[in-house]
Amino acid sequence: MNRTDRLLAILLELQARKWARAEDLADTFEVSKRTIYRDMLALSESGVPVVSIPGQGYSLVEGYFLPPLTFSTDEAIMLLLGTDFVAQNFDAQYRRAAQSAGHKIITVLPDQLRREVEYLESSIRFISFSGPSAPETLQQLRRAIIQRRTVHFRYHARYGEDGVTLRDADPYALIHVAGTWMLTAYCHLRHDNRNFRLDRMEELVILNQTFTRPPDFKIQPSGQEDRTIVVRALFDHQIARRVQESPSYYQVAQEQHPEGLLITFTVRQPNDILTWLLGWGSHVHVLEPESLREMLAHEAQGILENHFRAIVSK
Repeated sequence: MNRTDRLLAILLELQARKWARAEDLADTFEVSKRTIYRDMLALSESGVPVVSIPGQGYSLVEGYFLPPLTFSTDEAIMLLLGTDFVAQNFDAQYRRAAQSAGHKIITVLPDQLRREVEYLESSIRFISFSGPSAPETLQQLRRAIIQRRTVHFRYHARYGEDGVTLRDADPYALIHVAGTWMLTAYCHLRHDNRNFRLDRMEELVILNQTFTRPPDFKIQPSGQEDRTIVVRALFDHQIARRVQESPSYYQVAQEQHPEGLLITFTVRQPNDILTWLLGWGSHVHVLEPESLREMLAHEAQGILENHFRAIVSK
């Protein structure tokens, strides 16, 4: 990084953080503290209002803002595609904000760059096949996360004996996975973090009870930390390419095999992938676990009996 780029980067760091020590800036930009001292002096001499307090570090005078940033064609188009994604997948309030942000980006671009961006934007389109699931639920949860308030809802479990349960949960984060919104929250019923699909939640209520999110909380890929069961399945050559074109969310590895395509999955329970595997019919052979093979055989037997009865009754 040359000095000009580093000076701009230091300014951005100071805008993002109230205070920054010389040693921290030196570590960030991989230079010596002496170099940082010279850089801060250069910024001050150029008119940037830098405040320095021994033991606390450097800061910018409150109210100081950098001039508007300039964008390259690629940067501008990526921002506009990002606002397009938000407009399609968030609730109405964020949709309006995304559309407004996109308009502002366009209006500040120079004429030539704006023409290039508008041409590219008309040539690239992000299409979401599923809009916001229960946008009012999404909006409520977003508010609950900001206000750090516990929520209460009725939840429809996909599998197991839980069926429909009433849950109290502390909402930590919203995750958009493969067209579906997921809530990561601390579940009071299970006394542990859980992931909830928004389209399985009903009668959501924001409670007056508040919570504190753990300081070490980090967003993890939805449910990945709980996927401890390994599934290995062999797909024959006839459908191998189609399987690659429509991968499962649970897939973690694949390799070519003399008899087709060998894919490894990780799941929380065999039921997670049962329906997807059934969709490939007789073209898939599950190698492990045994419990999943038994489930597939049971479901196939049920399908056979249902259709055999229908044929006989004609």
